[in-house]
Amino acid sequence: MEQHTDSRYQPEQYVEIILPEWAKNATVYELNIRQFSEEGSFRAVERELPRLKKMGIDIIWLMPVHPIGKLHRKGYLGSYYSVKDYFGINPEFGTEEDFRNLIQAIHEAGMYVIIDWVANHTSWDNTIVEDHPEWYRKSRKDTFQSTRWRDYDDIIELDYSHSELRKYMTEALKFWIREYDIDGYRCDIASFVPIDFWENAREELDAIKPVFMLAEAEDRELHRKAFDATYNWTLWNILHQLALNERSVKILTEAYIAEHVSIFPKEGIRLNFIDNHDKNSWEGDQYTNFRDALNIATVFTVMMDGMPLVYSGQEAGLDRSLEFFEKDPIDWKYSENEALYTTLFSLKHKNKALWNGKYGGEMVRIVNDRMDQVISFVREKEGDKVLAFMNLSNKPVTVQFDTSFDTGIYTNLFTGDQQKVPETMILTMDPWKYVILHHEQ
Repeated sequence: MEQHTDSRYQPEQYVEIILPEWAKNATVYELNIRQFSEEGSFRAVERELPRLKKMGIDIIWLMPVHPIGKLHRKGYLGSYYSVKDYFGINPEFGTEEDFRNLIQAIHEAGMYVIIDWVANHTSWDNTIVEDHPEWYRKSRKDTFQSTRWRDYDDIIELDYSHSELRKYMTEALKFWIREYDIDGYRCDIASFVPIDFWENAREELDAIKPVFMLAEAEDRELHRKAFDATYNWTLWNILHQLALNERSVKILTEAYIAEHVSIFPKEGIRLNFIDNHDKNSWEGDQYTNFRDALNIATVFTVMMDGMPLVYSGQEAGLDRSLEFFEKDPIDWKYSENEALYTTLFSLKHKNKALWNGKYGGEMVRIVNDRMDQVISFVREKEGDKVLAFMNLSNKPVTVQFDTSFDTGIYTNLFTGDQQKVPETMILTMDPWKYVILHHEQ
C-alpha cells in the first residue's frame, strides 16, 4: 500500500525537547537541606553523598538555596519558597564556596544536581520589589497580593505580562548553570507561570548545556517544549486510597493506567512518589499500621512507568511531616527502607524495561482472575523484561495469571531465586504482598 506524502496525514511527535542522556534511567532525591542534619548545611550534605550514591540516587534535587525574605516571614526561619534574591545563597546553609564545593562533589560522585526555582512569586522584600514594583500583580486596592485564593501571606505574585520580567528571570536561570554548573531545575507551581515563558527559557538553557527540567504540575502540555518530567499527584492519591482500603484496584488500572498509556506522551516522564515536602499522609500510627501498604506502594512507584522520587528521611523510615518554617532535623535511624530502595534502583539501572520515558517499556496488563485486588503487568525493552504481581489489598488471595506470552526463566528480585513462569501461573498472596520477576538480555 502506498504511503501518503501529504503532510496533513503524517504523525507528528508531540514532545520537541530532548531528555539528557544521563537521565534515561535516573532516580531523584529531594533534599531538604535545613532538616537533613543538625547542622543543616551544604557541608553536611556533602558528607552523605557516598551513602546516597550507594542507594542508587542519580539526581540530587536541592530545595531552594536562595536567601529567604524577612518581611512577613512565616515562623522563625521562614519558607524556602519566599525568595529574597534570585542570585544569592542562603547564609543559613553556608557560603558561596560551600555551595560550589557541594556541586563539584555531586558531580565527582557521578550524580547530577537540580535546584528548586520559584518563578511565580517572591518575598515582600525581594531585591526587585523597589526597583520594579510594576512586575507584580496588584489587588483591587492596588496593593501587592499573594498567590490568588491561597493563604501564602509571606509572598507576593509576579506578573508575566511584562517582557522585562521574563528576561530578568531567564537570565537568573542561566546564571546558576553558567556560574555553578548545575544540571537543571525543579520548578515550583510551574503551571501558574505562562507556558511560553518556560518554553523559551528551556531553549535558552539548552543552548548552554543539556538540562533536566522537572515541573511541579501535571499538565501534559508542559512536556512539549519545556519540561522533561511532571508530578504524578494522581498516582499518589490513588495509592493512598488503596492503602486506606477506600477503593478497588480498578481505580488504578481502569481509571488511571488505561488513560496514562493511551494519552500521555511516551517521551514525557511522570515523577512517582509516596512522599515529598508538602505531601505526606503516612504519619504516626498510620505509618505503623500501613507499613506493608507503604512498602508495596514504594515498589509500585519504581515498577510504574516514570521516575521514582525519594524525599529526605524516607529511607530512614520517617513517619512524620517535617516542620517547614522551623528547625526540625530528621531522626536518622536504621530502616529496611534504604535496602528496599537500593534493591529496586539497582534493577531500574540495569533493566531497560524500567527506564524513563521512551527509553523504557510500556506497561502491558497481564490478565488475572482477581483484578479488583491484584494488579499484574509486564514491561519489556530490547530483550530486558520485568513481571510485576502485586496484591494491592488488605485481604489474602489466591490468583491465577495468564502468563502465556511471558513464559521462561526469571530471577525473583527479592529472593534471588530462579523461577519458571508457565503459561498459567497461580500465586497465593498475603495482603500487600508482591512478586517481582526479571531477566536481562
